[in-house]
Amino acid sequence: MSDFSKYLVKDYKYWHLSVHPNQGYLGRCVVWCKRQDALDLADATVEEREELLIILQSLRGAMKKVFRADWFNYAFLGNETRHLHGHFVPRYSSPRQFHGIEFVDERWGHNWQTDEDFISTPELWGAVRLKLIEALKQS
Repeated sequence: MSDFSKYLVKDYKYWHLSVHPNQGYLGRCVVWCKRQDALDLADATVEEREELLIILQSLRGAMKKVFRADWFNYAFLGNETRHLHGHFVPRYSSPRQFHGIEFVDERWGHNWQTDEDFISTPELWGAVRLKLIEALKQS
């Protein structure tokens, strides 16, 4: 599992919630299962699945409130990292401004795709992280 500790938004009983270092999609996050032997979503226990849904519902609410996200993509791929984790990708039908940057979801209405050329600075993902920490405290 990758070290996402510096990106940590919230620690749960079975999961870690972190901002993704690439913020090409404003608010993109990753949920990591704490159990080391969990490889994919089908390995999740009943308790892990129940908590995961609570996390995703809370995160969805926070994204709507903080960044006015219009839709959400969820991806449990495991192609590069063989450990149970999922990508939470907010989608936007129109541009959003945050931290002096205009975010345009050029693939709105289509599958999301990581923009490897998008440069996320520690200041940017740190600001996203702080917004989400605060929003999740209120939920």
